[in-house]
Amino acid sequence: MNNCLIVDDEKPARELIRSYLEVLPNFNVVASFDNAIEAFTFLQNNTVDLLFLDIQMPKITGLELVKTLKNRPKVIFTTAYREFAVEAFEEEVFDYLVKPISQERFLKTIDKYLLFERNSEKLPESTNPFKEAYIFLKVDKEQKKIFLKDILFIEGLKDYVKLYTSTEMVVVYERLGFMELKLPDTNFIRVHKSFIVAIEKVESFSNSNIKIDNNEIPIGRMYKQAFTERMSSFIS
Repeated sequence: MNNCLIVDDEKPARELIRSYLEVLPNFNVVASFDNAIEAFTFLQNNTVDLLFLDIQMPKITGLELVKTLKNRPKVIFTTAYREFAVEAFEEEVFDYLVKPISQERFLKTIDKYLLFERNSEKLPESTNPFKEAYIFLKVDKEQKKIFLKDILFIEGLKDYVKLYTSTEMVVVYERLGFMELKLPDTNFIRVHKSFIVAIEKVESFSNSNIKIDNNEIPIGRMYKQAFTERMSSFIS
């Protein structure tokens, strides 16, 4: 059984998440609070698997609550504000859902969570889960499975992206910002307003561009420092 805690200062938002969970087998809402302080107190004496958490709340925000927790459950932010996404993923939250949250989007998160749990049970500790991780993305009229380890880089083009692997290029009907949120920042980094690259696929780089599989990718001015700092750990 997957025990869930819902924290949101808006009652309709709490009831919506509860209604989505109630129709799923093996998911149980053990508590629901309208503020982070009560949630903090509850978590000092109780263990949950999933924490559905709003960000903008009185007194203590959801982000502040997460930072206080030493033994965290899987945290899924449910918020109306997109601008906190970067800070949220720096705290290694499991997912970030922007209101209004559709049932389809919610179920994608649950599917991602169940997949993570299955892989955690099957893989020995020495195995890298990233090698087995994948996502489904809309390509033409189908949902196509893409293994994360195969991605070289992604190019954003307004309302869709071009995703490059070593064997193909596919057009995915999602924005680049969505891809940035979905991909683990331990393995991928945005280097330009129009490009995300897989760190382990970088063959060489200079102050202005990156080379991956005979492709030259520009480094944007505002992304240069973060990329350089990230790559410095690999430079002898």
